[in-house]
Amino acid sequence: MPLRPGRCYSKLDTMPYTRKEYIAGFPPPKITKYDYGNVRKKFPIRLELYAEEDGLIRHNALDASRIIATKTIEERVGLENYHLKVVKYPFHVIRENKMLAMAGADRLQEGMRLSFGKPIGTAAIVRKGDKILYLECGKEALELAKTALKRAASKLPIKTRMKLVEQ
Repeated sequence: MPLRPGRCYSKLDTMPYTRKEYIAGFPPPKITKYDYGNVRKKFPIRLELYAEEDGLIRHNALDASRIIATKTIEERVGLENYHLKVVKYPFHVIRENKMLAMAGADRLQEGMRLSFGKPIGTAAIVRKGDKILYLECGKEALELAKTALKRAASKLPIKTRMKLVEQ
């Protein structure tokens, strides 16, 4: 069954469902590595991506934003000249009540109201003002880092803003 659109899961309308020791059969997060680039080096420029609203960010959206940011900056400056860290961890388990989705199923689509559903993935709970990810680099790569974070923000289902911090 294909993924539903991100708008189906971007609102935080239920309590966090996080106790994985009680949940059978939830898929692990797609994003596996949260630090990229040169972790040990100190960089003078730090760009941070903040959430402008409350919501959920699915694990595949976090991974897509991480991939596009690393590809954008790594092509030009190399692996040793930046550090990208995804701060938010997807710990909230998303549930879905699977319904029939074939021709002639419109009469069978009623379903049970407020059904619990089965686990289909994970998401990070984000509040307004929370830091989602940050990118550190040298002064020569500032414009490229801004472009990388702008592309990463386009992959997320909530509104974000960028903040420049000089260290």
